[in-house]
Amino acid sequence: MNALLPTPVATVEDLADALSGPDAGRILILDVSMGASPTAPHIPGALRFDLDASMSDQTTGLPHTMPSPETFQEALRGLGMNEDSHVVVTETDSLFAAARPWWMLRAMGIDDVSVLDGGNPAWQRAGHRLTTEKTPTPAPGDVVLHPREGLVVDQTYVEQTLASGAETVVDARSRSRFRGEEAEPRPGLRTGHMPGAVNLPFTELQEAGRLRSVDELTTRVDEACQQPGVVASCGSGVTACVVALAAVLSGRRTVRVYDGSWSEWGRAGGPAVVTGS
Repeated sequence: MNALLPTPVATVEDLADALSGPDAGRILILDVSMGASPTAPHIPGALRFDLDASMSDQTTGLPHTMPSPETFQEALRGLGMNEDSHVVVTETDSLFAAARPWWMLRAMGIDDVSVLDGGNPAWQRAGHRLTTEKTPTPAPGDVVLHPREGLVVDQTYVEQTLASGAETVVDARSRSRFRGEEAEPRPGLRTGHMPGAVNLPFTELQEAGRLRSVDELTTRVDEACQQPGVVASCGSGVTACVVALAAVLSGRRTVRVYDGSWSEWGRAGGPAVVTGS
């Protein structure tokens, strides 16, 4: 099935055109706004993709980790996702969490997924309507997931990668958190970063609420990553996916996300931590 919109990033104009086209029924808009209330303004027809609940594994003791393929498939079918669906991911923030569902679906073999550049604010600025009306629950979908190996990795993989230097481990947190100058927002975590990791804050990959150009992204990714392979990390595996998105757009073929990220690595008694730059 051909993609209805550009992937992995689509503009507001792309979405508006597709919604007015003959295959509009194939479009599934998922709103991943973190901490949003059920009545938060959203694009008409959007369904909630709740990373704090059903769309993450609640058994690991870590926030936002990948659910099992079976659980994830059931949850996606509950959102009406079909084999021919084209998913568009959006959020209230311009780009904070929207890349996470894109990466989760990519890891499960789903390629027809577009992050809406600029999210809900860009949609509204372009003159399109947001609504607080709850989208009706759709009929169950029939999507089938086909997990891909190596797109989501664990602590052991990251430890081995840091030791070998075979791939660049990139931390998407702020520079002050990376250096250990700022306390972590989650209680009980150490400050600093993994020995050998490099810092590329996800906020520096966007400007005025939009992703930077592919040329700019390529420059920033190339400056940070000395190896062709990229392993992205952050606080809990969410904004790491913004780095993964930038790496894919810049042409990197080997891109992975450390699922546990600093919520796992930074726990007391965990692997070595360093501070400073």
